[in-house]
Amino acid sequence: MTTFDRRRFLMLSAAGLALPLMPGLALAQEVALSEGAKAVGGAVAAQGAAPKPLRLAVLSFQGSSFWEAADKGIAAAAEYLKPLNTTVDYIQLGTGLTAEVMVAGIDGALTKQYDGIAAVPIFDGTVAKVNEVVAEGVPFVSFIADSAEKSNRNVSIGMLAYDAGAKAGEFIAKQTGGKGKIAVITGYLGAAQHDARMNGALDLLKKSYPDITIVGPFECKDDDATAYSQATDIMTSNPDLSIIYVTAGGSEAAAKAVRDSKATGKVGVVGYDDLPEKQQYKDGGEILALIDQAPARQAFDSIVMLHNMIAFGATYPADIAVDAPVALGKGAKT
Repeated sequence: MTTFDRRRFLMLSAAGLALPLMPGLALAQEVALSEGAKAVGGAVAAQGAAPKPLRLAVLSFQGSSFWEAADKGIAAAAEYLKPLNTTVDYIQLGTGLTAEVMVAGIDGALTKQYDGIAAVPIFDGTVAKVNEVVAEGVPFVSFIADSAEKSNRNVSIGMLAYDAGAKAGEFIAKQTGGKGKIAVITGYLGAAQHDARMNGALDLLKKSYPDITIVGPFECKDDDATAYSQATDIMTSNPDLSIIYVTAGGSEAAAKAVRDSKATGKVGVVGYDDLPEKQQYKDGGEILALIDQAPARQAFDSIVMLHNMIAFGATYPADIAVDAPVALGKGAKT
């Protein structure tokens, strides 16, 4: 597959996907997006039915409302592509995000000779296995969270995590007036996207707002019970705390801890993923802002891209950046 300069990003926004026509790409008749596809925000249409049966493997994790949203995108893609001669098999990897789990899953998919693989290779320990997949001629699309070390994957879809972190840092500075104390809860230390979101915010705050004191980071491993306990303990140990910045899973749990501690209006949560489950905390004032990345849309579009790549030789930019809009909560200063 031909790759393209990093500057040729596709930008996914709330309005959908703007897909540039690549040189040499013969467009087939696009298949209208189904209602299920539209419901998850799907924006990439299939270019037609595959001329021969295709089998695609999708590997992702479980255990939180974020991954449940991604699941909906995978299910919508499977339903949409089924009448188009493409079968999508969803390989669930469980709740433990590790390179070893992802590598084992990819290895299993490779052994079963799938025509293409879409996955969330969030750790650098997955790079060698992804390179092996591509070397064997199997197209590979990364979605949601790629490794920091660049593999030979054909396409990667995801937010620009460091930039999103910097956006969060600027928001935090505005909410605190550039001073005070914040705490950081991250998902997995060593997970490229989690680290980039954390460092994007902290680098900016340390450089431009030295009067902000930073507590942590604390690793919750994307576990809500752990995030709840950590947030509660942090508030108890730091009565002058004003912001809890959650870089991955756990923002809803941290918001519940703020509410249960009767700290609403005193401590606010800044996190990611504007999901329906978090709306009550945006309305209640516990969540000040969520930076969204549309996991369902990412999952859907990555799978349909694979279909188009294999069935019709479609080409896409090597790096596809999703927009990262900020959804404000009731208590945010604007």
